[in-house]
Amino acid sequence: MSRNAEVIVIAPYADEVMEPLTRPDENREWHHCFVQIGGSWVDMWAVEFTRRNWHGLLAHLESLPWPHPHSVQVLVHDEEDDCFGLWMMYDNRLVEVPLPRTEREFHPDSSVTGILTRSDHRTPDALR
Repeated sequence: MSRNAEVIVIAPYADEVMEPLTRPDENREWHHCFVQIGGSWVDMWAVEFTRRNWHGLLAHLESLPWPHPHSVQVLVHDEEDDCFGLWMMYDNRLVEVPLPRTEREFHPDSSVTGILTRSDHRTPDALR
């Protein structure tokens, strides 16, 4: 099954940490490369996965020696998500931060992180 997913990492002063992830590495569980986005003052990197082949990415990111782990934010948008999900570092672990009016359903056979839906997205009022 083909599944697209976009991942954005926001991490101040993390150029050295992210640089190896901008190059191919056959030893990683996932093989796509991040690209730096934004201006020179913005520390953001993005990658788009074209298949459900990014298992291990969140664990890999949480294992990196971030200069300011409290500022690391990872945004994930899977193909069927209504919006990006947000993960942040808490106690050296990337943890999803609950967003208001969202619900995540886990579907391990079709998605790495599950499907994030807006709970107010399909109400009769939202369809008008």
